[in-house]
Amino acid sequence: MECPKGEVMESQNQLPQSEQRPKGTTFLKTCFNGMNALSGVGILSIPYALSQGGWLSLILLFLVAILCCYTGFLLQRCMAANPIIKTYPDIGEAAFGYKGRAMISIFMYLELYLVAVEFLILEGDNLHKLFPDMGFKVAGLRVGGKNGFVLLTALVILPTTWLKNLGVLAYLSAGGVLSSVILVVCVFWAGAVDGVGFHEGDTLLKSGGLPTTISLFAFCYCGHAVFPTLCNSMKDRSQFSKVLLVCFVTGTINYGSMGILGYSMYGENSMSQVTLNLPLRKISAKIAIYTTLMNPLTKYAIITTPIATAIEAKFPVRNSRFISILIRTAIVISTVTVACTVPFFGYVMAFTGAFLGVTVSILLPCLCYLKMHKTAQSFGSEFIIIVGILVTGSFIGVLGTYTSLKQIVNHL
Repeated sequence: MECPKGEVMESQNQLPQSEQRPKGTTFLKTCFNGMNALSGVGILSIPYALSQGGWLSLILLFLVAILCCYTGFLLQRCMAANPIIKTYPDIGEAAFGYKGRAMISIFMYLELYLVAVEFLILEGDNLHKLFPDMGFKVAGLRVGGKNGFVLLTALVILPTTWLKNLGVLAYLSAGGVLSSVILVVCVFWAGAVDGVGFHEGDTLLKSGGLPTTISLFAFCYCGHAVFPTLCNSMKDRSQFSKVLLVCFVTGTINYGSMGILGYSMYGENSMSQVTLNLPLRKISAKIAIYTTLMNPLTKYAIITTPIATAIEAKFPVRNSRFISILIRTAIVISTVTVACTVPFFGYVMAFTGAFLGVTVSILLPCLCYLKMHKTAQSFGSEFIIIVGILVTGSFIGVLGTYTSLKQIVNHL
């Protein structure tokens, strides 16, 4: 992703202003990057989310999409208020000073950390489905089941986390959009061609499961951490509002399609990842699982690198290659420990969506916008809308966080 950060040019080589071409990414490329940011592992859990809330909970998917799209617009307006703003933490600092930057950074890094944990749980679950009887020996001890595959995955991805230049991995991870489309096609194929059928899912509403449902939906739209960077990378930043519309409409169509297909196929039996429901003997299931397995392998290093970089910056010997490898290895070990201790994909995702996703994607954009735009604080339609979003987001966050934590504790 290119970034127009004021290149220095020699005066004798500088073109006249009218002939200079603007630097940065095009509208189409920014749309692709934005869709990739919204096309994550959350799509696997949409059928499970519907099984918890019923068919009418699809309305909540559209409402969450609208709320998150609107708060994306708010972030764009915050950037327009100060041309030196480049990233989400910059917005926090412009609004609330150093404490604002620190708060947003903490929530961002914690969100990235839990996404990395989700990647490992995902790999363990799907590899165990493919090879249910396989085990491994580690330090003379036999490790089997999902935990064994989590450890194996960690050993495979560990060397990638030591790389400083992740350009190749970033290029590979851009296939996330295509992967999401392939998953939807495979699920449709399993239902229409492979004999599963679309005969389940007859519950209209399950009020008891709505907190989990909306928390999972919130996880799916957690792209706000990168929106300022995408906006700053554009040739014409004023076009970013159109980028947001394209990304959220496309993402919602993809999520909605997966939810309708998966829930009508498996109903109340939908598992936390739709790939775990697919009939393994069919080629469509194997394509879906292998496609799912590739994303974490290529994205884990990119997800954890910002965390490692932030930690390294705190050490006086941050240029030491040994210290860098040690820190990144420690991060991998810690995520493996969490993934093996709390191996509940759906519940961890619900917690991440309710606590971190709602905070980063709904609450903080509203608070930063109100702080930076004094006119928005006057009583009017915009103020009422933003306060309504803050109240709604707070309710979703508190209820969803409590419910997901309770489920995790009960299963432990």
